[in-house]
Amino acid sequence: MTTQTSAQRIAVNQYQAPKPHLKVSPDDVQTLIERYGYSDETRRIIKHENLLPAGVLSRLHASYPQHSGLLETRPFLFRDKAHYTGLSGFREVCTILKENGIELGDMDEREMFVEVYRFLATRHTLNSINWDNYQTDSVFQLVFPQPGMISKLDTDKYASAQSQDARHDIAVQYMEKTNPHDGNQQLNKPWFKNDAGEVEFLDGSQHKYPQCQLVFDKTTQNCFSFCTYCFRHAQVRGDEDMFLQKDIAQLHEYLRRHPEVTDLLITGGDGGYMPVSRLRQYVMPLIEDPTLLHVKNVRLATRSLTFQPEMILTDKYSEMLELFDLMRDNGMQLAWMAHFSTPRELLNPSTIAAIRRLQHHGVNIRSQSPMMNHISLFTHEDGRVDIDKSAQSWVDLSTILGMLSIGFHSMYCARPTGEHHYYTAPLADMGKIFNKIYRSLSSINRPSRHISMTISAGKLAILGTAEVNGEKCFALQFTEARNMEWMDKVILAKYDEQENKIDCLTPLDTDKFFFEDELADIEQQLADGLAQHMAAH
Repeated sequence: MTTQTSAQRIAVNQYQAPKPHLKVSPDDVQTLIERYGYSDETRRIIKHENLLPAGVLSRLHASYPQHSGLLETRPFLFRDKAHYTGLSGFREVCTILKENGIELGDMDEREMFVEVYRFLATRHTLNSINWDNYQTDSVFQLVFPQPGMISKLDTDKYASAQSQDARHDIAVQYMEKTNPHDGNQQLNKPWFKNDAGEVEFLDGSQHKYPQCQLVFDKTTQNCFSFCTYCFRHAQVRGDEDMFLQKDIAQLHEYLRRHPEVTDLLITGGDGGYMPVSRLRQYVMPLIEDPTLLHVKNVRLATRSLTFQPEMILTDKYSEMLELFDLMRDNGMQLAWMAHFSTPRELLNPSTIAAIRRLQHHGVNIRSQSPMMNHISLFTHEDGRVDIDKSAQSWVDLSTILGMLSIGFHSMYCARPTGEHHYYTAPLADMGKIFNKIYRSLSSINRPSRHISMTISAGKLAILGTAEVNGEKCFALQFTEARNMEWMDKVILAKYDEQENKIDCLTPLDTDKFFFEDELADIEQQLADGLAQHMAAH
């Protein structure tokens, strides 16, 4: 046993920890608040609830100055309108940019994209872009149409049209090519026989996996800003075959007949658009009705923390927070399914304050997002995927999520919808990026599952590569499936350096994958049921 000498005891007693060196001081926080022009109401909430402590901002900025907007001082270009929408809104944004010396160019191509997929951007989104270097800014790529998204043949046809009406007709015709319901989503509509023996379909719902039911409520068919890679564009542009749930009681009746459902996922559009009065109608029966006890989690799929975080920093939102408190006090988890793709989306005061306010009310925030070329996946000048740069961006993002106590739920590949060719990359390269991300992070900051791609059969993940009898192959496994027992098996597929669609891979040593015949039977049964419903209506 050793004992301290008197000199050692004196040294310990005299030791004083160094004062923290704040990269973002309390004065800087006040400057940030002034720059963002917060209302008196929002300032009061931020101060009273301690939503922007200098220590948090300083640690984030000191760790990731290359991504941070916390000490930027340049004036915002967009101050007047809360949001800009449609072709007229896009043109208004371009006019403001031109007045500030920024001319985007390629307007015919960009405007055709807007007519096909729509445009919407909030003031917060537009001011999140680094306009000093906008061409490579991930948020700019996220919300602004880019040249090369739509083929030159189609854009030339659009550009040469003699009138705006003719242009619009060309855009409408092009919508038929956009594959808005990839993965046979229409087959996911659930149905049940009511007490009168009549079949009722839930036209605003999907129930593909046993535990989780998706709801596309009538109030969530809009977004705060539109992502250019959106795989739910049928919803936001209002296609005739969009999912739209009007009757909440019908949904509850379906849930009573399906005790395997534990999670209700409210999506859209954007689940954050749902008003508190409407969400209360969904939630209160789950709390009060013992026949709905099996539903334990409500997931809210929303990008409001990226696009409209100020919404959460108001007295009006306090009523929603009270509902979240009520859910927590009754043993229900409110899982806020955010969608962060880049570090830049997080490192601003509005988003940080909104995150902390939600967390103060027991909201569990998780992030799931796709690996998208030009946004969160990067290439060299010769077109080769830059594995190191792409992986590092995700490693930075994951660590920032951890610093803000946000769970990194999952990553996924670009779905074959919209302008898939623009955003995708070879599965082999995406697998390499993911592997580097996974081994670079501590276990608590890693994604909860391997990178996957959604197909009709389910969510199929790339576990890595293997070698069988000297032949390199992909090792795949379902993380969700139409038949959940498929998840128990590892699948081997021939290695392919260029393929970017996981359901186009070839089985290693069989004619077909083990699930293909059963999948065909399942899809046929679902298609027959859907056809009967459509005929009846």
